[in-house]
Amino acid sequence: MHTVTSNAPEAGGVPRRTTAGGAAYVEAGDGETLILIHGVGMRLEAWAPQIEAFAKTHRVIAVDMPGHGGSEKIPAGSTVRDFVAWFGRFLDDMRIAHANVAGHSMGALIAGGAAASFTDRIIRVAYLNGVYRRAPAAKAAVLARAAAIRTSGVDTAGPLLRWFDDDPQSERARELTRAWLEGVDPEGYAIAYGAFATGEETYADCWPSVTCPTLFLTGSQDPNSTPEMARQMASLTPNGWARIVDGHRHMVNLTAPETVNALMAEWLTCREKPVCV
Repeated sequence: MHTVTSNAPEAGGVPRRTTAGGAAYVEAGDGETLILIHGVGMRLEAWAPQIEAFAKTHRVIAVDMPGHGGSEKIPAGSTVRDFVAWFGRFLDDMRIAHANVAGHSMGALIAGGAAASFTDRIIRVAYLNGVYRRAPAAKAAVLARAAAIRTSGVDTAGPLLRWFDDDPQSERARELTRAWLEGVDPEGYAIAYGAFATGEETYADCWPSVTCPTLFLTGSQDPNSTPEMARQMASLTPNGWARIVDGHRHMVNLTAPETVNALMAEWLTCREKPVCV
């Protein structure tokens, strides 16, 4: 099944464990399972406010994406479908039959793909700051950034400019994000970013067939994972709804944790979309 990894980094004092398939994770709390998947360049610590909040009511599992944190890489050229298959193996290794899944950014693409691919295993899906059918200019820009990684390495300045406002309230989240980007494995980052850049349409046609309660959440000022994207996906999903956090950008779960936790708590109690959507 899985073993404790004695020399892995720790998340909030909780030691990482590693599955037989090489996926690193932390686990806290008891109850219905909630799995958290972070985005490109991040690590499971990016979910710290949510781990702390929901471990009081749920069995929370935060996992490092392949090539990030303590997780082993998957092959170069892997697509979003390969990352979703990796997540399916993670569920198998953990012997998880059913789970709520929340993903942020690239993690949202994986969570959405899981809902489309393992329908009977996903109780609910939360799609945080996820993309959907980028406009041509945005698509060209993200493809250019993906290509540049191979020659220029990991860009830390660009994401910080896109993901945060220059306000004192975001300072700690911005500095944590800077440290994670600076510490990420370059090859693992390049593989994940390549899948992220080319994968937003992989499961885009699947939303009408996703019937579990589905939350689409983003910040009102997120320039890439826009409110309009969230609303479009929600309108296509039978049991989906959109929530927009006013005044925040891409790392909204860190810059507005209380608001995001309240919206996720609502989602975790829903069997169908809230009446007041």
